[in-house]
Order: sequence, then C-alpha cells, then structure tokens
Amino acid sequence: MYLGLDLGTSGLRAILVDDEGNVQGEAEAAFDLAHPHPGWSEQDPAAWIAACETAVGSLRDRCPKAFGALRGIGLSGHMHGATLLDADDAVLRPCILWNDTRSTTEAAALDATPGIREITGNIVFPGFTAPKLAWVRNNEPAVFDRVAKVLLPKDYLRLWLTGEHISDMSDSAGTAWLDVGARAWSDKALEAGGMRRAQMPDLVEGSAPGGELRPALREAWGLDHPVVVAGGAGDNAAAACGSGCLGEGTGFVSLGTSGVLMAGRDSYCPDPASAVHSFCHAVPGRWYQMGVILAATDSLNWLARNLRESPADLANSLPASAQAPSPLMFLPYLSGERTPHNDTRIRGAFVGLDVAMDRTDLTRAVMEGVAFALRDSLEALRGTGARFDTLLATGGGARSRFWLTTLANVLDLPLSLPRGSELGAAMGAASLARAAATGADPDSIMRPPEAAEVIEPHPEARGAYEAAYQRYRALYPALANAG
Repeated sequence: MYLGLDLGTSGLRAILVDDEGNVQGEAEAAFDLAHPHPGWSEQDPAAWIAACETAVGSLRDRCPKAFGALRGIGLSGHMHGATLLDADDAVLRPCILWNDTRSTTEAAALDATPGIREITGNIVFPGFTAPKLAWVRNNEPAVFDRVAKVLLPKDYLRLWLTGEHISDMSDSAGTAWLDVGARAWSDKALEAGGMRRAQMPDLVEGSAPGGELRPALREAWGLDHPVVVAGGAGDNAAAACGSGCLGEGTGFVSLGTSGVLMAGRDSYCPDPASAVHSFCHAVPGRWYQMGVILAATDSLNWLARNLRESPADLANSLPASAQAPSPLMFLPYLSGERTPHNDTRIRGAFVGLDVAMDRTDLTRAVMEGVAFALRDSLEALRGTGARFDTLLATGGGARSRFWLTTLANVLDLPLSLPRGSELGAAMGAASLARAAATGADPDSIMRPPEAAEVIEPHPEARGAYEAAYQRYRALYPALANAG
C-alpha cells in the first residue's frame, strides 16, 4: 500500500492505494489561512502537521488492514511557500504562501538581475520563494538573521515525517534559486537573493527515496517495517503524474480556483518572456511547462458571491453545450494575471453589457472569459514548441458541461474526461511513493487514464470563436492603458 498526501492551501488530502493504483481509502482535514494585511497570505505550519495526524488517524480507523501494509508515502504540496526554520528546526514566523503579493518590489529587483532568468528559466514572480526571503531580509532582519533552513510547505511536512531536510526538483524549481536546466541549486541565484547553499535542503528526484518514516511515527501508526518517503512533487507536477502527463504531447487543463494549462516536455525549453512557467518534472529527465491564470473558478465564485447565488446554481442555468460565443465579454483579471501578461496591476472588466442581459448572460461571459484566458496560455505554450492533440480536463469547473464545451471550442482541441479514475495531486503523490518504494519505472506506473468521453470542438463554430478570441486579445492593451 502507498499513501499520497496532498497539502493544499486550505486542507490536506490523503489517499491510500494498492499496487494497481486502486484507492483503498481517503481522508481530508481542513485548516485556515491568515490575511493580516492586504496582499498577505500566511499559514501556521503546525496546522499542516495537525491535519496530517487527523487524516492518517482517519485512514487507520477506516481501513486498518490496508494501512498496516503501508510501504511508501508520497508528498505533494502548494508551491513557492517560505517556511523559515532556525538552527533547531523551530519555525521562525508563519509560512508566506504562494498567493502572497507583498514582495512585488523584491521580485522585480531579482528579475532584473543579469542572468537570473537564464538560470531559473522563469520570470521571478512575487509568488516565488526567493523574493519572499528578500522581503524578510528588508522588513524582518532579526528573523532573517536566524534562518538556518528554508523549506517548501510539503518539505516541512517531510521534516516531521522523517527528520530530514530534503526537497525534490519540481517543487524547488519554483523558488527562483534552482538552475532548472541543470536540476541543481544555483550559487549565483542564491547569492543574488542573499542566501547560502547551506540554507537549502538536499535535492532528490520526485520518484526517488527522500527519507524514511521516523521510528517514533512508525510505532505510533502501528507499523513494524520501514516506510520510504518519496521525494514527491509540487502540486501541479504531482497532478501531472496522477494523470499520466509526463512527456511530449501530453497535457491537461485544470479549471480550479486558478486555471492551469500544462504540457509535459522531454527537454528543457524555457521562454521566460512569455510568462510561461518552465519547471523540472517530478521524474528524471523530464520537465513541464504551464500557463497559469489567477482566477478560473474563482471568477465564477466572485460572480456568485455578488449575485448572492451559488456557483452551482449559476452553472446549472446554462445549457449543456456551447454553440456560439456571447456578445458580452469578460476579462478575468480580478487580481492581476500571470500568463502571458505578468501584470499584477491589471483588473477585470465586462465589455458589451446590455440592458436586456441577465444573470445567465453574465455567467456565460465569465466562463468564456476564463476559456479565452486559457487560450492565451495555449498560444504561449505553443510558442515554446509544446504540442497538444488532446487535453485531459480536470478541476471543479470540469463539472460544467457548458464550460467544457466552451473550452473545447475556444482552444479548438478535444478534451478528454477520465473514466472513473482517481486523478490529481494526491494520486500523483501515491504513484511517486510506489516508484520510490519499488524502484519501478515511473512511465510504467503513471499512465493516462482511459477516457470516459471526449468532448470535441464544434467545427462549424470555429470561425466565430476565433473571431471572439481576437476581440478578447485586443481588449488587454486598452484595459492596461486605461488604468
């Protein structure tokens, strides 16, 4: 049996799977975020440990026999967080999370440092880890002076599980301290951020062993044999492992709180200027690239909140299939945008509002606007040489048939819906655990799921959606200049 632990922004999910990838049990535990100032997003790392204890305890109670056969643990977690530890591994301050924007000035300064984009393969975004430490140095110098180790969120959970300071390549690629092509810490990037290599964890591949479960936890959990903890992965790399998206021609589109369009790559092909993320994959010799939009289902949540309705009711007000684009256009820049604009100041808009329009028109426009934003990411990824024949569709927004057919039409690509398979980051983490514990080839474990259905774009609507996308693209410069 193999345990996948996915540390999310608002909770931890645990799944227990067997050698064939069949889920034997699952559990979840929630925790809170803190926003002490505008633009700040923090979390107490102790909450992650408590959530893990709760979830594991639940699994042990529900399926004791299966849990007793545990041989490996895989970790997935939200990327870019800064968990600061002193020389005794005590937490120095709350973890600064991926969606914290306080370090905009520091990010711009690091991004302008000669050679940094070439080393890291990416723009230095405010959400990355390195500018967070630069902010701490500038604003909390007493804390900065005591930093002995910086761990990403899932790796703090690993420290509790194993006692080891270890990270994997995929998660570390989002720090702006890693040479992403060489898959190693960069002394030049560390120096630019005022950091030392000694403050970094050791690095392993995500499918390799990354420590063993501590004897005290083995005893507490009723296990009388060694349990390997895999290197693991950042959440999107783990999700790619869970859906078999490893190499060239594979990819997925995720309609979650944010939106992600991911491409597996067999080689390193960065293009920082496009605001495409280029990161190490969780398996050796592979990379992945992502276009990221900041508000996907969050755009629908925003509309629902302001209309005082539920997102599900708004989605259910639409037909099952999108046949043509709406005359109303929505730009989903509710809190800025990443790919392809890298613009923290841009804000959203409705364009073309008419007195006859109602909640259904607004909902339709929001879904189309998110699809157009993801088309921007698709074009940016194609500019790096990424190719797609079909995309796996995942995330909460994929429950809406209207949204899926809209997305297929806007991207002009078939969308594959998996048949009853457990996907996502927790499954990817469990697959990495299996690879680490058995030494099996990741390609033999992490295969794309069988499709229950493939949603094809409507050929007769191609021209109309293409014209609508071109109108959408033309609105960004006007909106940026208006601000």
